[in-house]
Amino acid sequence: MKKIILFFALTVITAAGYAQFSRATLQASGLTCAMCTKAIDNALKELSFVESVKPDIKNSAFNIVFKKDVETDPDKLKKAVEDAGFFIAGLKLTADFKNVAVANDSHINIGNGVYHFVSVGDQVLNGEKSITIVDKYFLTSKAFKKYSTATKMSCIQTGKAAECCSKDGIDSQARIYHVTI
Repeated sequence: MKKIILFFALTVITAAGYAQFSRATLQASGLTCAMCTKAIDNALKELSFVESVKPDIKNSAFNIVFKKDVETDPDKLKKAVEDAGFFIAGLKLTADFKNVAVANDSHINIGNGVYHFVSVGDQVLNGEKSITIVDKYFLTSKAFKKYSTATKMSCIQTGKAAECCSKDGIDSQARIYHVTI
């Protein structure tokens, strides 16, 4: 009996899919000079899960590579940028997905984070794909308004789990990242 339960548990875990973030492109706002870029660059490099940062001064962007097998935290990326005196205007995270099924208003776990997909059709993600965080303070207010109307779920306004999330067994106080492809 124990072997049957173990086999079933492994089958469910495998069927659920897998993903790990490998890199990100962070768009910053409020930069006016090379010193601004340097401040953000230094702040991002101090994060324990960041392996390297390559600034793109022309586009006010930063190409970030994450350490392998280390949990990433989008909120810590945002805080590092804000602590340097600037704001995030966009954040795309790239992961290597293996059989991860997504649909509009579905939730998936990536590392320790819960990601709520909005404005997407039913699909299975395989290979390297980028997802864009569409939460408040991760993009411009105009862009957030567009995405916040794409779902009727209240969690998009707060970033915290709500009734929509608890039906999927997610703790009501969990941090939810809203993303699109």
